[in-house]
Amino acid sequence: MIEVNVELKDRRYPIRIGANILAASDSYAPLKCGDKVMIVSNPTVAEHYLATVSDSLQRLGCQVESVLIPDGEQYKTLDSLNLIFTALLQANHGRDTTIVALGGGVVGDVAGFAAASYQRSVRLMQIPTTLLSQVDSSVGGKTGVNHALGKNMIGAFYQPCAVIIDSTTLNTLPKREVFAGLAEVIKYGAILDSAFFEWLESNIDDLVALQPQKLQYCIQRCCELKADVVARDETEQGDRALLNLGHTFGHAIETHLGYGSWLHGEAVAVGMLMAADLSHQLGDLSRQDVFRLEKLLVHANLPTVSPDGMTADDYLPLMMRDKKVLAGKLRLVLLKKLGQAYVASDNDAQQVRQAIENCSQFD
Repeated sequence: MIEVNVELKDRRYPIRIGANILAASDSYAPLKCGDKVMIVSNPTVAEHYLATVSDSLQRLGCQVESVLIPDGEQYKTLDSLNLIFTALLQANHGRDTTIVALGGGVVGDVAGFAAASYQRSVRLMQIPTTLLSQVDSSVGGKTGVNHALGKNMIGAFYQPCAVIIDSTTLNTLPKREVFAGLAEVIKYGAILDSAFFEWLESNIDDLVALQPQKLQYCIQRCCELKADVVARDETEQGDRALLNLGHTFGHAIETHLGYGSWLHGEAVAVGMLMAADLSHQLGDLSRQDVFRLEKLLVHANLPTVSPDGMTADDYLPLMMRDKKVLAGKLRLVLLKKLGQAYVASDNDAQQVRQAIENCSQFD
C-alpha cells in the first residue's frame, strides 16, 4: 500500500492507494472500535463493495449503518442530500459519527456536503470507486450539489480524515467511466507536469486496458500533484484554480445538456481542447502541442468536439454563471505550454467564441 499525504497542518490526512485494500481493516484508520459509521453509497457500487467495507469496519469494532442515494449526476441534488440527513437522524447519529463516502464523484460530493453540514460537521472518510474520483474529486475537500442553473453551485470546502483508494474497484467500472476519468488524468499533465504528460503519451493504451502497475502509478502521481496544490491553496484563492482547466467550458456542456447526458470527464475533455485552442490564439501554446493534447484525448476514447448543435451562444451565458467569474469577468485556465498553466481574466469574447466554434460540429 502506498501513502500520499495532504499536508494541511493540523488537518493533515493520508491518501492510501493499493490493490484489494478494502478488505483490510487497518486501511480505515483513524476509525476505531466503538465508532459509529454511516456508509453512503449508491445501488450500483453497493452491489459490489458495500458488504466488503461493512465487514471490514465491523471487524474493526465500528457500529455500521448505510444509506443509498440514486446513481447518476442527475441525482447530485438537495433531495439526495436530504436522504442522507434523514437516515442519520432516524438512526440517532450525533456529532461523533463518521460518514464514509463509498462511490464515485457524485457520492463523494453529496456525502461530503452532508458531513460538512450535519450537526454543523461530522467526520468524513472518502472511498472513491471510479477513476475520476480516485485521481481528483475525492482529494481536496470540494463537496456539494448541482442546481438547475449551474453545476456545483451549492457546497462547501470540507476535508476528509482519510482517502482510501482500492485500484481493483476499477475492474467493475464501465469502460466509458474509465475513459471519463482519464480526462482528469490528462489534465494533471497538461497543467502541472510535462514529464507526466509525456509518460501518458507512452502509456495511454495500458491505462485504457487497466494494466495494474501503470494504473497504480498513474493514480499515485495524480494524487501527489493534487495534494501539493491543495496544501498550498486549500480554498482556491490562487494555484488551485489551475485544476479547473477545461471545466468552465465543460460545465456549460453538462448544464446545457442536462446533468448525466455527458459524463463530467467527457465534457472536460472538450473543454480542455477549447482552452488549448484559445491558448494558441493568444500566442502561447504551439499548434503542435494542441495536436498532442487532441491525440492523447482520442487515444483515451474521449470526445474532442462539442455536442451536436451546441453553439457559442449556448456556452457563453452558462460560462458567465461559473463560480470562477469575479466582478463580472470570465476567468479561464489557459496553457503557456504543456505542463504550465495560468489563470486569465479579461478574455476577449470573440476569441473565446472562436475557440468554441473551432471545437464544434454542426449537422
